[in-house]
Amino acid sequence: MPDVLLTAGTRKGLFLGRRRSGRWDFEGPYFNAQAIYSVAIDTRAGTPRLLAGGDSAHWGPSVFHSDDLGATWSEPVRPAVSFPKDTGASLERVWQLHPAGPAAPGVVYAGTEPAALFRSEDGGESFELVRPLWEHPTRSRWEPGGGGEGLHTVVTDPRTPDAVTVAVSTAGVFRTQDGGKQWSPSNRGVSAVFLPDPHPEFGQCVHKIAQDAGDPDKLYLQNHWGVYRSDDSGASWTDIGAGLPSDFGFAVAAHPHRTDTAYVFPITADADRVPAGRRCRVYRTEDGGRSWEALSAGLPEREHYGTVLRDALCTDDADPAGVYFGNRNGELYASADDGDSWELVASHLPDVLCVRAAVVD
Repeated sequence: MPDVLLTAGTRKGLFLGRRRSGRWDFEGPYFNAQAIYSVAIDTRAGTPRLLAGGDSAHWGPSVFHSDDLGATWSEPVRPAVSFPKDTGASLERVWQLHPAGPAAPGVVYAGTEPAALFRSEDGGESFELVRPLWEHPTRSRWEPGGGGEGLHTVVTDPRTPDAVTVAVSTAGVFRTQDGGKQWSPSNRGVSAVFLPDPHPEFGQCVHKIAQDAGDPDKLYLQNHWGVYRSDDSGASWTDIGAGLPSDFGFAVAAHPHRTDTAYVFPITADADRVPAGRRCRVYRTEDGGRSWEALSAGLPEREHYGTVLRDALCTDDADPAGVYFGNRNGELYASADDGDSWELVASHLPDVLCVRAAVVD
């Protein structure tokens, strides 16, 4: 069983778990009393770099990094992410930190609120606004969702650094294929049940997107009502929610090695945000969403109310894959066998906002 680093960003700091010889140990909180909305583990170089987006009620938002697995942390002298003065905007929080693929070493993307994309070329120490998306002609008509107007998902194509897909609440999916110079809405087939026109060009409330391990053109999308798959890099989407107890939810994650395999955590409804049927269950598809299987071995059997947020479900890069989720009850669950069985590895944490994991030496 490989050694794993598990990070949990919570409403009151960052917790780090290490699994060594099958045993879990946790440390923290780091950034005590700060809400940690985003975490990334960048394993592209020889030494993993941890990135954390903190949100201090006193000092404001910032991005920290660590090159020794969290033993020490650094913060840039100047804010790593900030809006240029001419935009008239100020940073509220960093929703997403995403190391780009191997074709773009050193490149890290940050998604923010207000909804914007920032790009770093120095591993996440400094970022620049991607202006063509910020200045997109549809932007004046973007509306905030229940959690605000945040760019919360970034997906990069491992074959080319020029292809990037982002998701915004509640503007939907946007794609670039020329390195960010031009962006197009990519929501065909995704429903917006809360709008007079349920199939607009943009305005969908996309909650999360994950990329298939075997086919980079295949994407999985959890919507505000609806689970979808795209086979053409997001140009069009097909509903794959049949077989789930509810197609409302926040999180979706893909298996790191097996194609057609993804995970979701269904929520009862937008007006009743608890696990579907009040049962703590992860659902897995192994055929691209044609069918779904409830994964429950080791999870609570009684009524459960722990909601899993959009970035609080993830996989690592092990084989078999580790699968992890945290909830708003402050519980962390881990599976070391593709989700077939689970164990509670931490409890009584603050509200879990995001979870990331990776195999480390």
